[in-house]
Amino acid sequence: MQAEKKLRILVVSQYFWPESFIMNDIVRHLCEKGHEVVVATGKPNYPDGEIYPGYTSSGVKFESYLDKVKVIRVPLCARGRGGALGLILNYFSFVFFGLLLFPWLLRGREFDNIFVFSPSPITQVIPAIPLKYLKRAHLSVWIQDLWPDSLSATGFIQNRFALKAVGLMVKLIYASCDTLFVQSLAFVDAVAQYARREKIIYYPNSYDVSGVVGGAPISDDFGKILDKNFCVVFAGNLGTAQALGTLVSAAVRLREISNIRLVLVGSGSRLNWLQEQKDLHRLNNLILPGRYPGSAMPSIFARADVLLVSLNRDDIFSLTIPSKLQAYLAAGKPIIASLDGEGARILHEAEAGLSCPAEQVEPLVEAIMKMYSLSEDERELMGLRGRQYFEKNFDMSTQVDWLIKKLVDSK
Repeated sequence: MQAEKKLRILVVSQYFWPESFIMNDIVRHLCEKGHEVVVATGKPNYPDGEIYPGYTSSGVKFESYLDKVKVIRVPLCARGRGGALGLILNYFSFVFFGLLLFPWLLRGREFDNIFVFSPSPITQVIPAIPLKYLKRAHLSVWIQDLWPDSLSATGFIQNRFALKAVGLMVKLIYASCDTLFVQSLAFVDAVAQYARREKIIYYPNSYDVSGVVGGAPISDDFGKILDKNFCVVFAGNLGTAQALGTLVSAAVRLREISNIRLVLVGSGSRLNWLQEQKDLHRLNNLILPGRYPGSAMPSIFARADVLLVSLNRDDIFSLTIPSKLQAYLAAGKPIIASLDGEGARILHEAEAGLSCPAEQVEPLVEAIMKMYSLSEDERELMGLRGRQYFEKNFDMSTQVDWLIKKLVDSK
């Protein structure tokens, strides 16, 4: 049998370790399977909008990830607290310094494939385009967010002429790519409005169970809350897309039930607003423990009674599979999904929990009360079905093997 070809892969992404993104684990799996990987990225500042300790926004930095992967970081303006100007400078600085510096910093290196991990913004693909020609490599982009649709849905851009201009930019970016991987089947038709359909391949997000070890501690006070109450836990970015107003309203409706707690683990542009709402409405049942590292999630999930995912009500979000859904399924806990479309479809297919329409307070409250009324055995069965569905559809090692085959075939 012919040995599997070992690839030389350049990963381009504005986001990478120590920021918590799926690409960190995929890179690890690629290395463990014997492939050579180099990562070209910026300075870590997501989600709080401040450059991480040990880094500066200026200058080039060379690092080693897992003692195997060379990481090259170009200067980057931190995104700040989510304001439009801060985000624009953040996006533009990665493009500018990537175009200016990556060709020189990667001189003398050869690659078979350039793989762009692209949550918002799609502009992070731009520095990879000249590298495609310089390195004579196959350029793939893994699309996590639909531009320009998501810009309109989040209110970041409302002017229709500006949205058309962004749409034209997206067409040009997609035209420069050889393969377009999409994280949701529902993305296929949406991306096909801007690119040739034959370029588009469904490649879902996965979750690395083997790499997640519950090592990071959580505070004693937080642990007591999890252990002594019926806790509905949301984990992840606390931003404009997560329908946080709906969660606050649900907490208001549920505050008379003494042992139900709505726990929002994470940080983001709306964390201060959440704290203001908690104080304003005296919501002792709304718990905001802050951000914890990924290694703390197994412990938090294991001690939760139910896991919660929510998104705004918008056509664009109905096409999206929130990346946390795979992590929730892997945790083997029942799930409440306050969202529409593809995410709700997967939850129903897995029979792993309850869904309700996005941004609808009363149905969300009813779903929480339904979970509260179920026996532990009934909730445990939901979690078991979710874990089985995860192993069949979203296990990372299997998904990375599939990706490698596609990358090999592209050459």
